[in-house]
Amino acid sequence: MDEHVVFIKNGEEKNKTKKPGKLYRLMVKSHMLEAIIAELDPHTESKLFQHDGEEIHLVLQGEMEYTVGEKTYKLSEGDILWHKSMLTHHARNTSGEKVVYITVGTPPSFMSSMV
Repeated sequence: MDEHVVFIKNGEEKNKTKKPGKLYRLMVKSHMLEAIIAELDPHTESKLFQHDGEEIHLVLQGEMEYTVGEKTYKLSEGDILWHKSMLTHHARNTSGEKVVYITVGTPPSFMSSMV
């Protein structure tokens, strides 16, 4: 494997964490960042997170709410949200359809907070 390039075929993943109504698939992790594909079942929400770094979320499918600090954002397919990770944050699927989104965070700390 080339340590400067990572290529992942559809259906592959580095690691996954499944919680009731939630699936987090770790796709890429380096010492600088991690990329996760997250799925939330209808009417499901993530736990509340707060950690060092920053992250960006891109909605691939569905609609969701993402709360950062005191403000809640409504995101739809194609929408992007960036925030500092020190602000408390969490995702919520308020719809009747599954939501799928990509989260890229730096430094890589999300998957370790799932343990």
